[in-house]
Amino acid sequence: MDIISIKFIGLTIAAVFVFYLLNHRYRVGFLAILSCGFIASFNYLLLPYIIIYSLFNYYLGKKLPDSKRKIALYRAGIIVNIVQLVILNYASFAIDPVFQLVDWNIHISKLSEIIVPIGISYFTLQGIGYLINIKMGWEKPETNFPGFLLYIVFFPKFLSGPIERSNHFLPQLKENQKFNKDQVSDGLRVALFGFLKKVAIANQLAPFMTDVFANLQSADGSSLWLLLFLLPLYLYFDFSGYTDIAIGFARMFGINLLPNFERPFFAQNVTTFWKKFHISLASWFGDYIFRQTVFKRRKWGIYASMYAVFITWTLFGIWHGAGWNFMILGLLQALAINYEYFSRKWRYRLFSKWPSFIRIWFGRGVTYLFYGVSLIFFFSPDLSSTFIYFSKLFSINNSIVTIVLHEIPYSAIVLMLLYFLYELLQEDFKDTYNKLLDVWSREVKWNRMLRWTVYSSILAILFVLSNEVQQFVYAQF
Repeated sequence: MDIISIKFIGLTIAAVFVFYLLNHRYRVGFLAILSCGFIASFNYLLLPYIIIYSLFNYYLGKKLPDSKRKIALYRAGIIVNIVQLVILNYASFAIDPVFQLVDWNIHISKLSEIIVPIGISYFTLQGIGYLINIKMGWEKPETNFPGFLLYIVFFPKFLSGPIERSNHFLPQLKENQKFNKDQVSDGLRVALFGFLKKVAIANQLAPFMTDVFANLQSADGSSLWLLLFLLPLYLYFDFSGYTDIAIGFARMFGINLLPNFERPFFAQNVTTFWKKFHISLASWFGDYIFRQTVFKRRKWGIYASMYAVFITWTLFGIWHGAGWNFMILGLLQALAINYEYFSRKWRYRLFSKWPSFIRIWFGRGVTYLFYGVSLIFFFSPDLSSTFIYFSKLFSINNSIVTIVLHEIPYSAIVLMLLYFLYELLQEDFKDTYNKLLDVWSREVKWNRMLRWTVYSSILAILFVLSNEVQQFVYAQF
């Protein structure tokens, strides 16, 4: 079922009313069944697979604390989680080529065509994180299977996250939520702006991105530069749009999901950028890979951190997909973060002499440009396409302004500018932002009319553009 559809939105709103009419003890089961139905709408074979996966991690988690072979059981659980991910997501890259070398006509990747493992990268990290928490004693095993199943399959976050932590999500299910009109309306409002980001901005940028990547051999350098500058915006509005929809719909059910974005393009370096972009994934790798690796290699001193950064970000890149492009994507982040760590004193001496305004915006500009270059590896279908892109980057025959006017819808440009003005006020002009927020929130006639005018305008825009269907970028993971 397409999440950007009237059918999905209508069913979700109807489910909210049913949810609050039910007795508290039946609500988790209701949401679990609803989420299972959502998964089955994509592929009916995926549902039994996920239920088996959830049962495995659920019972393993229950046995871990009191087991005499705790470490062996824990390692077996982690291995099973990783192996199923590799088989269903990376077989074409890591397994099938091995069989081809020995001339065996075996294609493990065919399994992924049968099961169609949508969301596997997300729920696998949740399963692994849960087992680590239990093993480390950071939380007690979940004793209610429907609750654990819901942690894995909760439909607002299933396709593209945020990647939840079990010790954040599961305790919320035990609370007896009362219907709260403000909470439901706030969730709807957050979701509405998420739909605006996706439909009115990301979907309008998508045709240009797709066309350039499909015609790299004949692409002009101006188009390639424009692509470089627009890719971060495209991914941001697409992915943060989904996140807003997920967070908004979850809030309507009284569940608060983890944040995933915090004005990332105002970060002044790559290290800070990854604390603001795809926060749930970056923090998961930081907590469960980076810190554990540093601890195990603590005798190496300062080099333990450098080693841990490369391990963490290489795995981060591989998580995104099977291919050398994704490995390079991760290695680029590792190189940048290690550079920032080891050069921070030198950079401080250099940039402390600059006026603060120039220093701040120079850092933001370089960080944005670096991320744009990284995304060429992310979006290119293969490594050869990436090489073609960079080889043609300086073959400029047309004006970028002309291409923008012909290829990018004016509405998308205006909405992007308005949104970044909004984020700029939040980031750099907090007092002004708070005053405007106070005016916006006042419960008087003219303020209410202003809000409803804005909401109505957004609904009209969504209605006009809703026929342009584009899959969420991160749904492929």
